[in-house]
Amino acid sequence: MLMLLNQTKEKSTYKKDRTTERPLRSILKTISWRIVGTLDTVMIAWFLTGKIETAIAIGSVELVTKMILYFGHERLWNLIPYGKD
Repeated sequence: MLMLLNQTKEKSTYKKDRTTERPLRSILKTISWRIVGTLDTVMIAWFLTGKIETAIAIGSVELVTKMILYFGHERLWNLIPYGKD
């Protein structure tokens, strides 16, 4: 474990980061995160309403809207050089 921490990491640049974070990667990250987020929303909605049908309906709408919002958010942050060496 210590060897992994002591390994020298190649310094990244904004230009390199910009070309390595492709839209397809953002799409895959969006989908995986939305699965987790939607399951959470469905469970909360089910707990609050006591109706699985209502919980699934809420989760379905939330799934689509939040994927679109997350993808746009991810791509905008990719344009911001802050924090990229």
